[in-house]
Amino acid sequence: MARRLTPPHPDLVSAPAARLLLTPGEPAGIGPELAVRLAHRPSADATVIAVADPELLNRAAAMLSLPLRLHVWKPGDAAAPLPAGQLWVWPQALAAMETPGQLSVANAGYLLHTLRVAADACLAGQAEAMVTGPVHKGIINDAGVAFSGHTEFLAEHCGAPLPVMLLAAGTLRVALVTTHLPLSAVPAAITRERLEQTLRVLHAGLRAQFGLAHPRILVCGLNPHAGEGGHLGREEIEVIEPVLRILRAEGLLLEGPLPADTLFTPPVLARGDAVLAMYHDQGLPVLKHDGFGEAVNITLGLPIIRTSVDHGVALDLAGRGLADVGSLQAAVSMAARLARSARA
Repeated sequence: MARRLTPPHPDLVSAPAARLLLTPGEPAGIGPELAVRLAHRPSADATVIAVADPELLNRAAAMLSLPLRLHVWKPGDAAAPLPAGQLWVWPQALAAMETPGQLSVANAGYLLHTLRVAADACLAGQAEAMVTGPVHKGIINDAGVAFSGHTEFLAEHCGAPLPVMLLAAGTLRVALVTTHLPLSAVPAAITRERLEQTLRVLHAGLRAQFGLAHPRILVCGLNPHAGEGGHLGREEIEVIEPVLRILRAEGLLLEGPLPADTLFTPPVLARGDAVLAMYHDQGLPVLKHDGFGEAVNITLGLPIIRTSVDHGVALDLAGRGLADVGSLQAAVSMAARLARSARA
C-alpha cells in the first residue's frame, strides 16, 4: 500500500478540491461496496478519504471484481483527487472480520470510532466535511450503546444544541422538527421552543449553505387537514401558529401550518424553498418517492458540514454487487458544494 502518490491525472487538476472524509458505515452492509464504486467515479471537485479498515475495502473490491489501489492518509498529510480505481484511506481497524449481510455487535465500537475521528478532524480543520454511509441503529443499541442516528450522535459529539435533519432531492428540500421518535411520542416533542429553534436553524442553514437570501419555508401542520380548525387536534392552534406569528414579525418568510396531503403538490411546493415537516414519515416518504437513490441527507446546526446517503445498510444486497452508488455520489457532490460555499 503506497504512502506517497504520483501527481494526480491532468484532467483532474482544477480549483482546489474539497477534502471530504467518508465513513462507509456498517461493514456488513453495502457501505464498503459503495466506497469502492465511488473510487471508480472520480471527481475533480472532491478529495475523498475513506475512514475505514483498508482490508475491508480490499475485500469489497475483490467481491466486486474491481481493481483498487489504496493510498494511506493521516491528518497533516497532503491529498489530491485521484484517478479512477484509487482511493485515499485513513486506516481504522475493524474489531472482527465482517460477513456481508450478517450484523455483528463486535464492530459497533468501530463504527462509532470512525464517526468520532472524522468529526474531530473536521472540527480541527483537517477536512472540510464528512460524508456518512449507512449504519444499522439496532446493532449499535444491541451492543449497549444508546444510538438513535447519525444526526443526534454527531450533534452530541460536536456540542450542537439542536441539529436539524434536511433531505434534498433535486429542488425539493424537506427538514424535520422531530427525527427518530416513535409516532406516539411526536406530539409531546413538538413544543413552541423546539419548533422556533428548528425554524431558526433551518432559516440560517438555507441562507448560509444554500445561498438563499430570503428563504421561503412551507410549514406542515401536525394533524390531518392541519387540525381542521381544532376539530382534529389543537397543536396547530396552540403551538405552531403562535411560533409562526413571532418569526414572521422578525421577517422570516413562513407559510403554514399547511395540510401535508396538499402541501406536497407542485403548485404549493413552487411557493417555497424548503418544507418543514413535523415528523419523519410525514415528509420523507414524499421526498424519497421523488428522488430515492439521488437524495442527500444534510445535518444543519452542526459546527461542521455533514452529508449522508438517503438509504439504509441494505443487508439483503450486501455482498452481491447490486448496490447503487447514486446517493453516495450525490452526498459527496453536495458536501463539496457546501464546502466551497463555506470557503466563500
